[in-house]
Amino acid sequence: MAFDFPFLFSLCKLPFTFGVAADAIVSTGLSKLGYHYVNIDDCWAEIARDDKGNLVPHKVKFPSGIKALADYVHSKGLKLGIYSDAGYYTCAKKMPGSLGHEEQDAKTFASWGIDYLKYDNCNTDGSKPTVRYPVMTKALMKAGRPIYFSLCEWGDMHPALWGMKVGNSWRTTNDISDNWESMVSRADQNEVYAEYARPGGWNDPDMLEVGNGGMNKSEYIVHFSIWAVSKAPLLIGCDVRNASKDTMEILGNTEVIAVNQDKLGVQAKKVRMLGDLEVWAGPLSDYRVVVLLANRSPVKDTITAHWDDIGLPADSAVTVRDLWEHKTLETKFVNNLTATIDSHSCKMYILKP
Repeated sequence: MAFDFPFLFSLCKLPFTFGVAADAIVSTGLSKLGYHYVNIDDCWAEIARDDKGNLVPHKVKFPSGIKALADYVHSKGLKLGIYSDAGYYTCAKKMPGSLGHEEQDAKTFASWGIDYLKYDNCNTDGSKPTVRYPVMTKALMKAGRPIYFSLCEWGDMHPALWGMKVGNSWRTTNDISDNWESMVSRADQNEVYAEYARPGGWNDPDMLEVGNGGMNKSEYIVHFSIWAVSKAPLLIGCDVRNASKDTMEILGNTEVIAVNQDKLGVQAKKVRMLGDLEVWAGPLSDYRVVVLLANRSPVKDTITAHWDDIGLPADSAVTVRDLWEHKTLETKFVNNLTATIDSHSCKMYILKP
């Protein structure tokens, strides 16, 4: 049930058909960048199971059923994700959960051609997630089809500590909102568990809000940058059919995506903080280091990354690639790197000795 490194996801909880969502991911070029999943969220099924206990796709929202949708999505070279819950009902209480039906539902998902399962944690029997989630893990492994298992336990029982044996990613936070304070607080909560992320299992601070309008361009760049260095699943949460040029430039930054997808699979950490000024860093393949300088303060300020903080040998000279300016800096840097950064903005670099 493990992938070599984190995949990219497109979450489409939007009021149009998922076939159109798949078309948009292809037509915008996002699929070529690695955004391969179209994920259905809550409310996709009827409130009652059929007489054999099977989940029934909503007759109005999915008149042709889920398998027909999966076939269409697969024909586009994409993958289809679906949603369920480790409780009796899902969070919206408009469809059944999978508690007590894990094996039956896993077989149903596999028969439809599902590739990804988001598994929520509402309306339960009161037992611990550490008891309920592994039941679905075993069911998926017996279902006869590889299905990525995304645990949406909201971080309540520290799933980073046990999620590697249960799923492929685990939510470390409660739901994100489209504003600066929500975004940075999710980043902070997720960073605490950096040491537990590795190829096959990833910390998930919730989906990307890039393009939804609650933050400005610089703040969305910080958002995307932190998620990338954190090796978090990159789940698009906006309507890509009418996304702005700025939004597409952020979501489509191939150099930043490459950091997220780096084969070494090590999540970056905050290595130095001075009030609202932060240095994030982590190793990449081929002896490189990614460095993120983030200014969370209300004013422009200067931030310095020191080699002894970011894991480079003292006095080593490095070349520096600016991933948002898409240029290699002319000067080689020794001992440290300093940049002046606007409020709620960042600089993201790859350093190579």
